Amino acid sequence: MKEITNFSKSDAYRKRIHDLIPGGAHTYSKGDDQFPILSPAAITHGKGSHVWDPDGNEYIECLGGLASISLGHAYEPVIERVAAELKRGNNFSRPSVLEMEIAEKFLANIPGHDMIKFAKNGSVVTTAAVKLARAYTGRTLVARPAEHPFYSYDDWFIGSTDVKSGIPNAISNLTITFKADDLQSLRELFEKHPGQIACVISEPEKMNALEPDFLKNAIELAHQHGALWVMDEMITGYKTDFPGSMKKYNVVPDMTTWGKGIANGFSFCCLTGKKEVMELGGIRKTGAEKLFLISTTHGGETSSIAAALATIDEFKKHDVIGHNQSMGQKFIDGSKQIFNSHGLSNSIRNLQFNWHASLGYFDKDGNNSFGLRTLFHQEMIKRGVLFQGIFCPHFSHSESDVNYILNAMDEACSLYKKGLEEGYEKYLIGEAIKPVFRKII
Repeated sequence: MKEITNFSKSDAYRKRIHDLIPGGAHTYSKGDDQFPILSPAAITHGKGSHVWDPDGNEYIECLGGLASISLGHAYEPVIERVAAELKRGNNFSRPSVLEMEIAEKFLANIPGHDMIKFAKNGSVVTTAAVKLARAYTGRTLVARPAEHPFYSYDDWFIGSTDVKSGIPNAISNLTITFKADDLQSLRELFEKHPGQIACVISEPEKMNALEPDFLKNAIELAHQHGALWVMDEMITGYKTDFPGSMKKYNVVPDMTTWGKGIANGFSFCCLTGKKEVMELGGIRKTGAEKLFLISTTHGGETSSIAAALATIDEFKKHDVIGHNQSMGQKFIDGSKQIFNSHGLSNSIRNLQFNWHASLGYFDKDGNNSFGLRTLFHQEMIKRGVLFQGIFCPHFSHSESDVNYILNAMDEACSLYKKGLEEGYEKYLIGEAIKPVFRKII
């Protein structure tokens, strides 16, 4: 087992980057406060399931670009298709013909959805869905599960979190919450706000395994109260099934948002939906009031569309879903055995699913512990595993990768147990990780 101790170039990077970029990164989940001080501050490159830092240290990356990698870093069939399109030009004053190709190809996998709109990130398409729902229903309120951490950086969502500085209360009050995966809680919300809720936006699978008919019943409940259902498949898309949980549970929400793994790390996200809703953002209904939906210069760039097309081809050519979920199950089964062997089953717990296997860290009193979390990640990173508490398997993760991760985990548990019994402060270098969504820096 390797031991990484040199982070000198990463340390130099850390000292400089916060003077240049607010937060030091363009996604808060990649920020320095989300990692131990003994960790890479940046990545120089990646290949397959491995990445390298400025000091030349090599790691198995577990989360794969915050779950955006579905096939692997620099995955050849995707890169080849992207390179071919780049040679033909990346952006034009009129749409590329690829826009029709990806629209037809993507929608062909989504029964019940007729139209699609592209964007470069998930926040844009979730906000577009909210705008369409409000226009379609003539209502203002948006309902979302309280336990789900993130849907958009836009005001309608961030205003409903602890990090709502800069958001007027008048906007914050327009987003209301219910208990995740709880039909009665949602029913009570509709009864409390009759005729006011424009839509429910929710990830299909987040907390626990769903009852088979839960989504069907939840969507029907929303429709009974005149609201639309927006399914956020940013995480579940190309992971729970192909294309996602819509197929797995055989449901048709009014709109669905997609991103992350659908273009293997390239910036391609989209909103799909029923024609009667999506057409509100069109320009064919002469005389109707115009809804300015999404208008992005780079939304139709050919390189990202090419990546999305190549990714679809790979998913149809190979059993990517089967491979990824089998790697995730191997991780879950192996880690459970390791935690049990160290007497840590109550302190480190397996959460979620084989397509997004996360861990929870708890002190002797059963409280969530960011200190112990940081200590565990510190020890995993030291052994060449870039770990953020989640293993999100992709097609380039191999059995040998998972075995290496589990061996590193076995060794890390030994020090974790000491931290649990003696205090993590004795073994953690630097400060503990902090929540992304916190009121005070």
